[in-house]
Amino acid sequence: MHTLAAGPAWMAPERIIDTFGLIGIVVIVFVESGLLIGFFLPGDPLLFATGLAVSSGEYLDHPLWLVCALIVVAAVAGDQTGYAIGRRVGPAVLRRPGARFPRPEHAAKAEAFFARHGRASLILARFVPVARTFVPVIAGASRMDYRTFVVFNVLGGVLWGAGVTLLGAGLGQVAFVRENVGVMLMAVVLLAAVPMAAEYLRLRRAAKRPRPRRP
Repeated sequence: MHTLAAGPAWMAPERIIDTFGLIGIVVIVFVESGLLIGFFLPGDPLLFATGLAVSSGEYLDHPLWLVCALIVVAAVAGDQTGYAIGRRVGPAVLRRPGARFPRPEHAAKAEAFFARHGRASLILARFVPVARTFVPVIAGASRMDYRTFVVFNVLGGVLWGAGVTLLGAGLGQVAFVRENVGVMLMAVVLLAAVPMAAEYLRLRRAAKRPRPRRP
């Protein structure tokens, strides 16, 4: 498996899979899904590379159903943890002026995403880096109904965790994909950045619009 030439070498999905195996994948999915320290982790390319690794049988010798099940459990558990953090200390942590971590702009963008999409943000944010980490915390901080949160959390965990992994496994059967793993992983990184870039541009346009004057 080729090394993805984006970001530090230790964050390359192939390096993670080769070094830590399934346990490392599950831990990273859990951390990125709900712990504030995980917003920089490579969730989407890691899941795609995991599917590729399972389909080849060279780096992960586990049944695909087991890999998907453990990833989904980790993703759901991560969001549950993020929700609990938000309920307890969310506002105080997310809105600290001048804080270096977590950066206020990350939280602000995730809050705007949550406000715009409501409950569906728990599913949509799974496919948006950074928002994926902060949205469950914001849901907890805003006291979102817990049962509603659980339902959308599970749906999002299944669609993202199993969906992206299965996509990688399916495309791993295609000769072109197997022979150009590095290119495919780079494409996944770029595709994952599209929703984040679109949301950033939308927020910038909204900020530039003149505010109506009060009579």
